[in-house]
Amino acid sequence: MTVHFIGAGPGAADLLTLRAVRLLETSPVCVYAGTYLDEAVLSHCPPGATLVDSQHLDLDQITAHLVAAHEAGHDVARLCSGDPSLYSALAEQTRRLDAAGVPWDVTPGVPAYAAAAAIVGRELTVPEVAQSVVLTRAQAASTAMPDTEALSAFAATRATLVLHLAVRRTRELAESLVDAYGADCPVVVVGNASQPTETVLQGTLADIGAQVEAANLRQAAVIMVGRALAARTFPESHLYDSHRPRHGAERDERGDQEPEPRPDSATSGR
Repeated sequence: MTVHFIGAGPGAADLLTLRAVRLLETSPVCVYAGTYLDEAVLSHCPPGATLVDSQHLDLDQITAHLVAAHEAGHDVARLCSGDPSLYSALAEQTRRLDAAGVPWDVTPGVPAYAAAAAIVGRELTVPEVAQSVVLTRAQAASTAMPDTEALSAFAATRATLVLHLAVRRTRELAESLVDAYGADCPVVVVGNASQPTETVLQGTLADIGAQVEAANLRQAAVIMVGRALAARTFPESHLYDSHRPRHGAERDERGDQEPEPRPDSATSGR
């Protein structure tokens, strides 16, 4: 049987993908991160499903549940907060499953940063303001960051910066970013995005630390930093500029591009 790693999104039951819901509905076992999920997400599980909250389990204990379910002939829905490609311990878990000979697959989910940006109605890439997004984290009681991934190096690009697992150090991190971004640079902090306990704080590098401390945000939050978060005056994207011909239209008008040949019916299946 298969272990399905499923991106549970930011926590709201209606932000799961259709595929995620189908897998939840057909998996007799669900291992989930209770710290980050609205309980309504589990309503998609079938009646009588075995539910295992992983928030107090280490990786070996989690793996033991996954392997046991596989050996009992059950598919497993392994719910990960946000999207499995970011800070989900997917690599560690799948390495263990490979060693145990247990098949697995991955279903993406809505990343927490995308949910946070949607809540405040902001695009993180604005023409000639920011065209890159850096997803990173802070280091505290956690594994070391690679030497080449210092926050100061990312800050030097002035790209839109998204910090995960960092809300307890908001004041310290904000102070470290002032030189690169300026004290008046916009900052948005969203805790428990899309859930009933959602908290949204908007400020600048100068005041966001005090706001986070006053709100007593301690976990399940993302910090977004960058000028794109409040940009109002910026050039129009060339893609949608009515005064510039689109590439396809320009090519057709020139008539200097030969059409691609149609595949021969006798060979098109090769």
